[in-house]
Amino acid sequence: MLRPTFTRTVWAIMKKDIATWFFLPASSLGTVLPALAVLLIEALLASAVGRSPVALVVLDSGRPAQHLAQSIRAADVFRLTETNQAQAQVLFRNLDVVAVITIPADFSHRYQAHEPDPVMVEVDNLNLDFTNDIRRAVPDTITQFYQAQGPSSPISVTVREQDLRRQDVELFQYEVLPAIALLLTIGGLLTSGMATAREWESQTVKELLLSPSSRTSLIVGKVLAGFLTTFALGLFVLGVGYILGWTRPEGIYWLSTLLVMAMIALLSSGLGVALGALLKRILAVLAVAVVLGLYLFFLSGGITVLAFEPVWLQTIAGFDPLTYGVHALQMAIFYSSSDLLGRDVAVLALSTLAAICLGILAMRRSLLQ
Repeated sequence: MLRPTFTRTVWAIMKKDIATWFFLPASSLGTVLPALAVLLIEALLASAVGRSPVALVVLDSGRPAQHLAQSIRAADVFRLTETNQAQAQVLFRNLDVVAVITIPADFSHRYQAHEPDPVMVEVDNLNLDFTNDIRRAVPDTITQFYQAQGPSSPISVTVREQDLRRQDVELFQYEVLPAIALLLTIGGLLTSGMATAREWESQTVKELLLSPSSRTSLIVGKVLAGFLTTFALGLFVLGVGYILGWTRPEGIYWLSTLLVMAMIALLSSGLGVALGALLKRILAVLAVAVVLGLYLFFLSGGITVLAFEPVWLQTIAGFDPLTYGVHALQMAIFYSSSDLLGRDVAVLALSTLAAICLGILAMRRSLLQ
């Protein structure tokens, strides 16, 4: 019997696995839904903690009071509801707002007379996160108000801000990249793992064993099938993020972004083949892949800034290759920086090589049993 070429075998395996993934809703939905669920949760969390709901009551129609009210509106740190005192108290009691800021009726008179002119702030300290936000934001807003008055201000205030980064990144926007990394991780694990396990469940593995194709070509075909479907999904999400203004790398940083995404997809696909060959059951692969992907996601700083986490958690995260992938994506997309890119790429490359070798060994061992 003529032995088929390596390329033809790889191509045939790839086509079969990609077509199976595409036409089986359980496979494609299982790949996408975990990342979408995490992204939805992060959007809700960002909406809840990003800007505190606050009622603003302005009892003074004088120019200084109106300028202060405008400063509060322009601060962009509150979700303001401008109302009267009675309605503000109703909102406050019903927990529709976390605080009430009141500019008193004699504010302008006191301001012009250079007398103390307090702004009244009522805060519901039901949650320390909300309380501290108000405690910091209100004094900062008032400080900016006095600075904007220039020489006419009764208090001389100078604020000079020098940002470390050249752009501000919204909380939800910051969490999009870990979600993309999660999609790439679970996508590769599920696509390659389920395709591999399906060979045992459907007993088509016997045909593979009896075929003249080399074991290596079969394994490479499955890894590449998982890589292509996963990388394509990652590109689609990256494109959607670009349209929405969330993920916009510039210039040469497109290359580093695509390289890192490709390496994460290849890493997860290699692990997926190993997982499928070891478990040999689709449901088992589905459960383990989702759990493993979520653990790697959370350890990499998926829902927070890793540098602010406890030292012990940062130490564990150092052994998670996804940590380096997320860092490289953040540097390239948000900050147009190649900071530690060599380290991140090296860790991902070694991890990818180890994953593919593990997948090859597990597949070979299973095929020989």
